[in-house]
Amino acid sequence: MTKEDNAVPVESEALLDTANPFSYISTARKIREWKPDILIMRYWMSYFAPSLGYVAKHMDKSCKVISILDNVVPHEPRFFDKPFTSYFLKGQDGYVVLCDAVEKDLLGFRPQARFINTPHPLYSHFGEKLDRDHAEKLLGLKPGKKNLLFFGLIREYKGLDILLEAFSQLDESYQLIIAGEPYGSFEKYSKLIESSPLKENISINTNYIPDNLVNRYFSASDVCVLPYRSATQSGISAVSYHFEIPMITTNVGGLQQMIGDTGTGLISDKTDPTAIASKIRGYFSGNVKEELIANIKREKERLSWSNFCKKLIDFAEKL
Repeated sequence: MTKEDNAVPVESEALLDTANPFSYISTARKIREWKPDILIMRYWMSYFAPSLGYVAKHMDKSCKVISILDNVVPHEPRFFDKPFTSYFLKGQDGYVVLCDAVEKDLLGFRPQARFINTPHPLYSHFGEKLDRDHAEKLLGLKPGKKNLLFFGLIREYKGLDILLEAFSQLDESYQLIIAGEPYGSFEKYSKLIESSPLKENISINTNYIPDNLVNRYFSASDVCVLPYRSATQSGISAVSYHFEIPMITTNVGGLQQMIGDTGTGLISDKTDPTAIASKIRGYFSGNVKEELIANIKREKERLSWSNFCKKLIDFAEKL
């Protein structure tokens, strides 16, 4: 979080350092001194399993430990994933999974797990949607184009290379906006951009995007493209919902459930450039865009944080 981020400040104290095992002990002790009724953790990567798992296992019996699981199995596997994740999951009283794919992974580790399955609520702290023309000017984009957005951390499993190859199959009426930090080298993507016949229509910002600038990217865009090779669910979809921007994604993990089943985007059954390019063209034909936006507006009413919190508290009271 930076000073430009819009998140509501929460009084907090930095205690836990995954790289420092001594902090595990002091953190667990500090939390016990506070005497909480419920400890809520968030888990998405096995690297954090030793620290979070230790803290969970060293709570008083009166404290219920619940974990919100973004992922159980990481998108980019490592040899220690299974033992670390197994260790972490054993210290919980209950779990919140955000899609069916994560539920399946959880039950693979703990068949008797007590859990609720509820979708990711909306991210609503990124401000209001801007006038499209104004947003395009702020970003230095060419006006009058069909704007495609790839947003968020750039990681191998997210398929930016697939999108770049798909974009090269489109015509001059399209513009691609890439906004997010690379998780590793960007060289592969730079080569694809340089060789693209539409490279002049590609806008790139590989810096961290603070909260107060996020609305520029979504306000300037017609559609958010998520050409993932693997996924459970996607936090980017929650941002897209907030700004009422439909999505084009692949049929992996829980994306069909989150986007295809709700009619808030288009799903490609194939994870390849030609299929993605075809879906992009289809999105701009007929009344597809308008229908998807109407569905997003209905879905937004269901995906509130108040609804999510109510479900979590009701679940905790039953443990």
